[in-house]
Amino acid sequence: METLFCIFVFLNLVLIMRSKLFCFLFFTHFVVISQVSIRGIVIDEVSKQPLPFATVKTERASYALTSVNGEFVIRCKTTPVKLTVSYLGYQSKTIQVTAEGKENVRISLVAAEEDLGTVNVKDQENVASKIIKEAIQRKKQNDPKKSLQNYSYKSYNKFKITEDNQALLKTQDTARSDIERIFNEAHSFLSEKVSDHHFRKGLEEKETVLATRMTGFEEPVYNVLGIKVQSNSLYNEDYTIFNNKFIGPLSNRALRNYYYKVLDTTQDEHPAFVILFQPRKSKNYASLEGVLYLDVKTLAVQKAIIELRGELNVMARHDFDYFKEQESWFPTSKEITIRPGNGRQKVTLFGGRISVGRLGIDKKSFTGNNDFLVSKTDIFDIKLNTSDNDVTSNLPAIKIDPEANHRSEEFWNQYRTSAITDKDLNSFPVVDSIVKAQNIKRRINVIQSFNVGYYPVGFFDFDLTYPIKYNNFEGLRLGVGGLTNNKLSDRFRLEGYLVYGFRDSKSKFGVGGGVLVNKKTTSWLNINYTDDIREVGSFMYLTDRRVYSLFEPRLVNIDFYYKHRTWSTSLQHQISPKLLSETQLSVSNINQTGGYQFINDGTAFSGYKTAEATLALRWSPFSRFLKTPTGLKEIQDGYPKITAQYTQGFKGIFDSNFRYSKIGIKAEYIINRINQSSTSILLEGDLATGDVPLTHLYHAYPNAPTKETVLQRFSVAGRRTFETMFFGEFFSDRLATLQIKHRIEPVKITSWFKPEVVFITRYALGDVSNIQNHQGVEFTSLKDLYQESGFEINKLFAGFGLSFAYRYGAYHLPDVADNISFKFTFYLKL
Repeated sequence: METLFCIFVFLNLVLIMRSKLFCFLFFTHFVVISQVSIRGIVIDEVSKQPLPFATVKTERASYALTSVNGEFVIRCKTTPVKLTVSYLGYQSKTIQVTAEGKENVRISLVAAEEDLGTVNVKDQENVASKIIKEAIQRKKQNDPKKSLQNYSYKSYNKFKITEDNQALLKTQDTARSDIERIFNEAHSFLSEKVSDHHFRKGLEEKETVLATRMTGFEEPVYNVLGIKVQSNSLYNEDYTIFNNKFIGPLSNRALRNYYYKVLDTTQDEHPAFVILFQPRKSKNYASLEGVLYLDVKTLAVQKAIIELRGELNVMARHDFDYFKEQESWFPTSKEITIRPGNGRQKVTLFGGRISVGRLGIDKKSFTGNNDFLVSKTDIFDIKLNTSDNDVTSNLPAIKIDPEANHRSEEFWNQYRTSAITDKDLNSFPVVDSIVKAQNIKRRINVIQSFNVGYYPVGFFDFDLTYPIKYNNFEGLRLGVGGLTNNKLSDRFRLEGYLVYGFRDSKSKFGVGGGVLVNKKTTSWLNINYTDDIREVGSFMYLTDRRVYSLFEPRLVNIDFYYKHRTWSTSLQHQISPKLLSETQLSVSNINQTGGYQFINDGTAFSGYKTAEATLALRWSPFSRFLKTPTGLKEIQDGYPKITAQYTQGFKGIFDSNFRYSKIGIKAEYIINRINQSSTSILLEGDLATGDVPLTHLYHAYPNAPTKETVLQRFSVAGRRTFETMFFGEFFSDRLATLQIKHRIEPVKITSWFKPEVVFITRYALGDVSNIQNHQGVEFTSLKDLYQESGFEINKLFAGFGLSFAYRYGAYHLPDVADNISFKFTFYLKL
């Protein structure tokens, strides 16, 4: 999702920068249409310091607030015009602005001496902090999701990426006519969306997209619809901007992270405190700042203006209306704009720390309108505490109506709240032609597929996990594989692979197919045949089988495999958006690659048959999902994520040899923090009972080759592996593992070199019954606690880093060097 959006932003920023180059090389003429923009700054006359969030008004009631740097932009129809500036603790001032002086207005305010006692900064902070503290305590009474039983509303959103929507680009370079068209005739990217929203207390808000369209795309890019552009509420612990979370100004942590100051008090039907909030500390990452309008009587939010300043400047706005019957302030509109900034702080957007450079903003001249992204949402048809709300828990967070992309112009006109200009309408055909010419849809499809491990070619998606691998048993393993996509059929698919190991000189393959039996629940019935090898002691969850990694470091050192020929049939079923299931029946013929034998009822088995039934579940209770006509997509990770799997082995069915039961459960929890530090916890428990051969026992993901010296064991560290545990050292029929990783804030050495330090601790505890029944191999149990700790230093160069770990406790080895792990790490983000 974030990769797709980065494409849009990147392509448009490239066009913007190229267009500015043309403006410099050729003669660019900017023509202002319909409105005059007046730009300026408000400062303290004595200290010359900027005054943030001062009120600027025209005689015709235009209204603006200065930014945290004291800057403002206000629009009027004509000049000359009178501007009145007011700020708490200062004398108001009125000036006249002419056409000649409208580009760099500098307004100095004088402190009101008679009010100095009431505007003392410390006093104002104390008063503001008391107000905020009380507002936080009243969140349950003021937050519509806490105070109302249910509500519903409709929304219209217009989202555009553009340069100067009042400018015309003129160039004599006919070869660049596509750029001229894209800025003169259309916005770089424009989307519209009409949605129906429903909420019931105790459940998350559900959105149904009734209509949507995007410039350049006959079918919408659904991932874009899942991006949370900005929060709907100011009462949550976190405030979200483009899927990135910041501490909210009314969070329970707010008073520790922001300082507050009363700027003003409005005097209308519902008076409000105007309160400034700013970060308490200057940090090397961007933080929120802005103003809250809090109702004097209830301390509910009436309006909010929020800024995020750095290399990109983001301004978000929220407006609320008062509903007398429910005594509730409910949102009626929200807007977010992005423009280039001059700060050194990074603003985390689109899932990555983006540096867009300088896009030509000139603080001295204040020329041009530099908004390049605007998203405006209007809320209407608001219904509070009604009896016809039918929200249920099994609905996805966002659902796309099947007809959403085929709405008539009459439908759009029925719901549009913002005027659509000729430039807006021109965006669709103009950008469509450019998207086709530059094959952007193909690029997006390739990147989306690559992120899950495929490369699409026509109706076939090549699986990128097959082409090249290496392990100590097969040596170099080359192959090809993949599956058909919906260009062949939406109802069925075919899949397969063929690989060859150069050390064992053997080919392996798999073939299969699936039929979609229920489109609503994305239920696929599959049948497969596999002739391949598998690692001894490995345990895979069916619902997690598609874990793509461009490089799988642990595989390099594995040399203990068994051969299997397996027939299987499975049913993949989405029980609900947050609960995925897969049921599988399989029969396998198993043979050893070494001298292992399993003694069962006095008989030694080196080859045997198994018949299994498996049920796997994956529960993501706090993730958000998007339901599209093509399937279900996870648009926001939520934790914990819990996976469970039960396998029953049958004896006598299809001549199978053993009866056993296996169960595994895994829980993952990740805490991401505003300063880019994070803590992840992975806990797993496994249990096997009955007649279980070594091939079906458990290992703890060892990753230390059996070599004499530390340097000989030098390889690449895994993601969840025990780096000091040797391959084949331990096997268990009952096993519990715990991994804790804590990544600290990136260490800034230069603007481009910011290594990440991760502290890691791992524990394993287990045991094995009837160890004497496993012949031909030597291993021990984990009945005492296995412990290792270490750290990684990542992102040193091109995704590479270093890993260090030390083994201690009950399984500490006599030779100190044997307890040490020193390896590469490799994390590649696409």
